Amino acid sequence: METKWLEDFISLVETNNFSRSAALRHVTQPAFSRRIQSLENWLGTDLIDRTSYPTSLTPAGVVFYEQALEMLAQINGARDMLRSKRAAAQTSIDLAVPHTLSLTFIPKWLTALEQDFAPISSRLMALNVHDAVMQLVEGGCDLLLCYHHPRQPVQLDPGRYDMLVLGRESLRAYARCDKNRVPEFSLPGSKKEPLPFLSYTNNAYLGRMVELILTDARTPLHLDRQYETDMAEGLKMMALEGRGVAFLPESAVTRELKSKQLARADDGSAQWEIEMEIRLYRERPSASRRGKAIVERLWDYLEQQQKNSGRKRRVAVSER
Repeated sequence: METKWLEDFISLVETNNFSRSAALRHVTQPAFSRRIQSLENWLGTDLIDRTSYPTSLTPAGVVFYEQALEMLAQINGARDMLRSKRAAAQTSIDLAVPHTLSLTFIPKWLTALEQDFAPISSRLMALNVHDAVMQLVEGGCDLLLCYHHPRQPVQLDPGRYDMLVLGRESLRAYARCDKNRVPEFSLPGSKKEPLPFLSYTNNAYLGRMVELILTDARTPLHLDRQYETDMAEGLKMMALEGRGVAFLPESAVTRELKSKQLARADDGSAQWEIEMEIRLYRERPSASRRGKAIVERLWDYLEQQQKNSGRKRRVAVSER
């Protein structure tokens, strides 16, 4: 048996809805249903009455719900106890971060924090977005940093998780510059001569952002997919080789733009770009899960910084 099966079952009891729980657990509904069935197979009995709507528990399910809560609490308690034995763990912050942000945002952010807040000991886990989110959900990290867009949201329960917006990031098309410092490829391309396209894989979060750009564009793009990877850094390296057009986060190409190695391939048009928020999440402290003191201090500091920034903006507006 896997502990995530217990968490799935508890979520289903709380929502009474397979699709809602699947979204909260960051899996597809079919995958979520299979995991519930795996738990039932392991127990040798049905927990869910599938003949009724909305979802209800069988008598065995009612009994097991209390047991599941107790088992999960014991497992999490044992893990927290063992982690607390490591003194270093209590003074170190575990961060789950998508690959791109681990390279472009985290280094400068940590440097700024150490100047204005305090020296920070951290452990960074660079993952894809789904795995980074699951690290937070399953208690494998203290903080989650990730992109967010309202049409591709990170669906974390606001009743359980706190969130701060740390910044914004634009995703745009870039291509290598020629000797005249002009991009070698420029959108939108044509049917006769589609542009070589350096693409994200289908499961990449930034790939879904690019799909939104292509869907919303007033002028259709003519692109010929030449290469795929799930990492922006990989696409950037291919673009620097002159292999095609790549949609990249602005922070990932700052140096290349200054050195004129890359240039915007969209002629400055806003129709081929999209803006995302950079968000920081934590599990809200509770009586049973207090969290690390260093994380609490950092969160309080970041919240105060945002309040101060908001007051400064209001003063600036009132003085105009």
